[in-house]
Amino acid sequence: MATQHATDETYEALVSEGVVLADFYGQTCVPCKMLAATLEELEDEFPFINIVKVDVDQCPVTAEQFHINGIPDLYFYKDGKVLLHEVGAVDGEEIRSLLAEILY
Repeated sequence: MATQHATDETYEALVSEGVVLADFYGQTCVPCKMLAATLEELEDEFPFINIVKVDVDQCPVTAEQFHINGIPDLYFYKDGKVLLHEVGAVDGEEIRSLLAEILY
């Protein structure tokens, strides 16, 4: 599935089913841009994972709800339940390992 961009109104619905990686990011955040490239690669490797991008400036209510103080900030969901949470620029291998932990 292609990457989807959340709004404060759509976030909960977007993470409610299946395995979802929610990426809280900022437009001017350099580590966020590097992570975005990694997530694009993972999209091809894990087509059954939903990636939800959350721009913290465009979704202030959701960012506050999750106490986002530093970005990038990743939440890993399965059927609407947060299973893992990682703050900071996580490399591709670590994300692959975390996804494998959830999937298998």
